[in-house]
Amino acid sequence: MKKLQAMPQKTFMKLFFGFITVCFLIGAICVKDRADMFSGLWRIISGPSKISTNYFAVGGFAATFLNMALVAGIATALYCLPGAVINPGSTLAFLLTLGFGSWGINILNIWPSFLGVVLYCFVKKEDISAHVNTLLFSTGIAPLITELMIRYPGEQLGFTIPGVLLALVVGLGIGFLLPAGLAHSPKVHKGFDLYSAALPIGMMAFFLQAMLYKTQGVALPAAPAAETLQVASRAICAIFCGLVFGTMVVVAYFMGCKPKDYWQILRDPAQVTDIQGTYGNAGFLMNAGVYGLCILAYYSLVGATFNGITFGIIFCMLACCNSGSHPGNVWPIMVGYVISSLAFWGISMLTGGDFAGMVNAQAIVVGLCYANGLSPIADKYGWGFGILAGSMHYILVTSVPTLHGGYCLYNGGFTAALICLILVPELERFGRTKEERKLRKASKNA
Repeated sequence: MKKLQAMPQKTFMKLFFGFITVCFLIGAICVKDRADMFSGLWRIISGPSKISTNYFAVGGFAATFLNMALVAGIATALYCLPGAVINPGSTLAFLLTLGFGSWGINILNIWPSFLGVVLYCFVKKEDISAHVNTLLFSTGIAPLITELMIRYPGEQLGFTIPGVLLALVVGLGIGFLLPAGLAHSPKVHKGFDLYSAALPIGMMAFFLQAMLYKTQGVALPAAPAAETLQVASRAICAIFCGLVFGTMVVVAYFMGCKPKDYWQILRDPAQVTDIQGTYGNAGFLMNAGVYGLCILAYYSLVGATFNGITFGIIFCMLACCNSGSHPGNVWPIMVGYVISSLAFWGISMLTGGDFAGMVNAQAIVVGLCYANGLSPIADKYGWGFGILAGSMHYILVTSVPTLHGGYCLYNGGFTAALICLILVPELERFGRTKEERKLRKASKNA
């Protein structure tokens, strides 16, 4: 175990990605419908992926696990390229892409945008190994790629040559333009949205939805039927996640991260943006395991339905575990969601509204996943403003899909960026950081 702790960070992360990949492959083999694994995978590949498409309903449990394993395997292989850059953003990119493997990304719809990033590297004469994160982030509009291939502009369901060519052109454009958007995004939200890639991806999806559908008068295909969301298994999801996250905790403990060491991570007053770089391999792995178990416990506590969407979203929320998120700075966001849900439930009763925003509603569960990307606000300005940020995210997150038509997988991260645009300027003008309040209190006492 000491060798793991002393292992170079890049090597350890490759091992971590490989571990996750193998876990999903084993999961695919172990679930009951494994005999239907490959036919189910074809149904996933050849069917619509518009949010929120439950791959458990489309292809079955084994096929969904297999798709996630294959997507994770491709991502792991990319990070093993000579000279590949691995940083906290790589954990974010890997786990996000993995999580969407159960409700939007599949082993077919990732390639057009991949080719766009490759084209960018060719034109700019840059090494593709330096843009692996960009490759994975480009899949944030993967559902649109599938849509263009199988049913644009009509309702036909099947691959067509014009559709495949259109998907290829759109994917090339997305991948080619994304690197510039990724570089500019932090300047917009000033580092307060950990899902930084969501801003350029969301804006691209907004533009493409307007160009391909709204402006031409082409009707958007309907969202998946509500009954498909009921295909779920709390037992499969809970057992799988419990074993994976529990293994992380145990291994991290024997690597040297004891409870007092992890408590230090939770109590660190600084805004830590690189958990592994600051606390080592064991600290990162412990945070991944504990944070994952906390997410699982929260979703179980509120009564979320464990379908493909909510199962995958656990890993999407975990994606920030190396970029600064942990239970100590995410709880205010969660509290903000719960408070807003109860408040608007009461207001809706008074106004006679048709309230659908209970904290265990799927749209709200998914929204909370990305609201945790606002944890830097709680880190810098304190838990009170973290609650405020969570509440604002709750209010906005279900309205944003109308902008992109349901084709941006990073909907909640895009919403977080919009919250930053609204809230951060006001905090900088009227608020005080935790450090400023601490210094002011010290000066008064002096």
